[in-house]
Amino acid sequence: MEAWYGTVAVAARTLWRYEGLKITITGQEHLPATGGAVIAINHTGYLDFAFAGLAAYRERPRRWVRFMAKHETFENRYSGPIMRGCRHIAVDRSQGAASYAAAVEYLKAGELVGVYPEATISRSFELKEFKSGAARMAIEAQVPIIPHIVWGAQRIWTKDHPKRLGRTKVPISVAVGEPIAPSLPVEELRPLLQARMQQLLEQVQDDYPEHPAGEFWVPRRLGGGAPTPAEALELDAAEAQRKAQARAARSE
Repeated sequence: MEAWYGTVAVAARTLWRYEGLKITITGQEHLPATGGAVIAINHTGYLDFAFAGLAAYRERPRRWVRFMAKHETFENRYSGPIMRGCRHIAVDRSQGAASYAAAVEYLKAGELVGVYPEATISRSFELKEFKSGAARMAIEAQVPIIPHIVWGAQRIWTKDHPKRLGRTKVPISVAVGEPIAPSLPVEELRPLLQARMQQLLEQVQDDYPEHPAGEFWVPRRLGGGAPTPAEALELDAAEAQRKAQARAARSE
């Protein structure tokens, strides 16, 4: 067992037991026992990666997922040592080539690399338009893409809403889809991945125990109070503008 990763995993599981989370994982048999693979995950909240990594952690032989994450988390005094110790991959969006190259090297070395094809959290909790990075690195490293859907994590911690880290007893669903071979060009592999993940998402939602009308974490399509995809895009644009203005003010 890797010391850092093992310690973090034990701490996370202890917290989840305290919270009373009811975690259901399906499709673990689709994870390869050896060799590299791109772990493609939907993005609804800040803890998606932790639950997605459980599928590989619970399998035998146990495997570890190296997640691609914002470089700010590596610079933080608390999360930085953990991220580096677990050998995750820092992503600087202004200089993405280096993190992409590191991910490809990890894949070629037989590692599982966790990627968010949507790049950022979806405020609508629907799949946003996918970026091409997951497909490109799978093709370059000649490894499969393993779709993962996490559902329910947005109830614990997501954008625009406070954290709920008490004893919430929230159901969390993690579904692993069939591997997708890197046998198509990027312009065909990317939409295929999105279509497969959309299908898997709808299956998970159908099996989920509840989607109360009007709740913030339930997509509008299912009668919830989340923004529509169009409204979410407007919120994303406003957020990007605020961040750009803040950067400009700091540079003055």
